[in-house]
Amino acid sequence: MFAGQLIGEGAIGRVVQVIGTGPHRANAPSRPAWFFEPARTGGILCDIGSHQIEQFLTFADAKDAKVLHSKVANYRFKAYPDFEDFGDATLVADNGATFYFRVDWLTPDGLGTWGDGRTIILGTEGYIELRKYIDIARDASGDHLYLVNQDGERHFECAGRVGYPYFGQFILDMLSGTENAMTQEHAFKAMELCLLAQAQAVRTSTAEGSTFAC
Repeated sequence: MFAGQLIGEGAIGRVVQVIGTGPHRANAPSRPAWFFEPARTGGILCDIGSHQIEQFLTFADAKDAKVLHSKVANYRFKAYPDFEDFGDATLVADNGATFYFRVDWLTPDGLGTWGDGRTIILGTEGYIELRKYIDIARDASGDHLYLVNQDGERHFECAGRVGYPYFGQFILDMLSGTENAMTQEHAFKAMELCLLAQAQAVRTSTAEGSTFAC
C-alpha cells in the first residue's frame, strides 16, 4: 500500500517495469494429496502467480496485458510427477509497462521465514524494492521498502506504520456494493491473465540431455 502511495505521488515517475518473486516453502510431508495435483490447484502460475499478476496491474496502473511467455517445471519433487515447483512468465501491459515474475516451492529450510518474496518497481525517475517478509541476514522482520530516486536513497520500515487501509475499504465495499478497494474488472483481469499464463506455459524437462518439452 505504501509503495502504491509513493508511486501515486510521483516518487519514481512513470512505472515502466516490475519484477516479482514469490518463493514458498513446500513442507511436503504436511501437505494433503490434492496439493500436488495441478488439475485441482490450477498449477503454480495460477496458485501463486495470480498474486504477482494482480500486483503488476496495480503498480503499473494497467487495465490489460498480454502474456508473452511462460513456463513451468518440476525440478525437485519427483515423487509427484505432475506437480510444478517452479514457474515464471513475462507480460506486457496495455500502457507499455513490462513484467517478469518467478514463483517456486523451493525455499530452503535455512531461511528464517516461508519465502523471500520481493518486488522491484522501476520508474522513469527511480525505483522501489519491497522486501516483504525478511531482509535476509540483516533483519528477520518484514515490510521493508527501499526507495531510490533523484533525492537519494531511503529505507522505510513499514511494519506497524502503514496499517491495512485495503481491508477497511474492502469491508465498506461489501456493505455498500462499491468497488473502491478493487474493481471486479481488475480482479477478473488478473484471473484471466494467470489462467492464460498457465495454459500457454512450456513445461521444461529435467531429463539429462533434454532442453524442453511442451
